[in-house]
Amino acid sequence: QVQLVESGGGLVQAGGSLRLSCAASGRAFSSYRMGWFRQAPGKEREFVAAISWSGGTTYYADSVKGRFTISRDNARNTVYLQMNSLKPEDTALYYCAALQSGIYYRVDEYDYWGQGTQVTVSS
Repeated sequence: QVQLVESGGGLVQAGGSLRLSCAASGRAFSSYRMGWFRQAPGKEREFVAAISWSGGTTYYADSVKGRFTISRDNARNTVYLQMNSLKPEDTALYYCAALQSGIYYRVDEYDYWGQGTQVTVSS
């Protein structure tokens, strides 16, 4: 069992930055790939970014590539999402999730989820 708690969301103006954190507790954090997803009102949950066990490989949705950076600190059991050049369309509830095996961009492949942190970008 893995428990995930996100933090760092908030209200920011377009062009601004936020850094999200996801603290994990429970079974071996370093054995899971980690992902960030987001869900806007009335829309399906969508893939944002993912990172391999070691942190050496990262994946991004086209919509955030070049603006967002995912990273992890296995010693602190934490994964981060640095979000720069934020746009109003980035407004959503952001979730982190843990994946033991499967396809990194598929919502239904992930084993554990946090409760989410709200990001609101004003124009």
